[in-house]
Amino acid sequence: MNLVHPREALFQGQIPINLPVCDHYCGTEQRMKKALIVQAELGPVFDITFDCEDGAPIGGELAHANLVSTLINSPENKFNRVGVRVHEPLSPYFLDDLNTIISTSGKRLAFITIPKIQSSNQVRVLIDQINSISDLHHISKKIPIHVLIETHDALFDVFNIAGLAQVECLSFGLMDFVSAHNGAIPASAMSDDQFKHPLITRAMLEISAACHAHGKIPSHNVCTNIQDNEVIKNDSLIAKNLFGYTRKWSIHPNQINPIVNAFSPSEELIEQSLAILRNAANVNWGPIKYEGKLHDRASYRFYWMILQTAANLGRKFPEVDNLKWFN
Repeated sequence: MNLVHPREALFQGQIPINLPVCDHYCGTEQRMKKALIVQAELGPVFDITFDCEDGAPIGGELAHANLVSTLINSPENKFNRVGVRVHEPLSPYFLDDLNTIISTSGKRLAFITIPKIQSSNQVRVLIDQINSISDLHHISKKIPIHVLIETHDALFDVFNIAGLAQVECLSFGLMDFVSAHNGAIPASAMSDDQFKHPLITRAMLEISAACHAHGKIPSHNVCTNIQDNEVIKNDSLIAKNLFGYTRKWSIHPNQINPIVNAFSPSEELIEQSLAILRNAANVNWGPIKYEGKLHDRASYRFYWMILQTAANLGRKFPEVDNLKWFN
């Protein structure tokens, strides 16, 4: 029997975007080099974002952009899973960042993250600028765009931002969003109370819902605790299980493993997903009964994404690898 690939059976040829579950930010030379070392050791189970904005020193912006390009082009960048957060669009350094980094390392750039966005129309214009610079330097690919949602206007327009074709991920900028309320939200909402304050939970849910409506990746904000693994783990699990986030920021190497582990499917769920999909493929994706429950293509999509996430985290599936089910 010729088995139909799940890409065709479940997604009509359009596989949903699937990114590493952790996005590690770093903005100094020492920390950027350290991140590349850790990624080389663990594999591409997390992305790296080299920071030209809030996480980078003020002064020497052009030299910093050149350093970012040098590191992206270096042999230490083993997996081409390094992106960059550029300055905000109103900054005099925004276009300098784009021109410097795209012209020298655009072919190996995993994504560009744009902060302080105000509207979908603004993002559309910025994407055109990025594509024009890419064309000028003969970069054929469309560089994926990540957008930081951290202003009132961006949250208001978040569904339209998520709907832009080249946008693949929206990140919640928690601390800037709290600050934008001019003291009306307590500082505790930046950390301990982020899942309790109604204005924050509303923003988190709007971003997540917008991403899932358009098949994009919602990335949860920073956890300010860099020492307590339980706090990092609990933040990750709440963001994942209650708010629908499939990716989270890291700002310290200590946070990478707790985030990756929290967002990883359990062994039990992986085995269940594999059994269900194996049985489904054997009946050409028709309905099946598994452990007394009915499953069809609606539930197969869920279990397929579980295995795709596990595959991204390095899990091997010998019985289906030859069918090239996963990226």
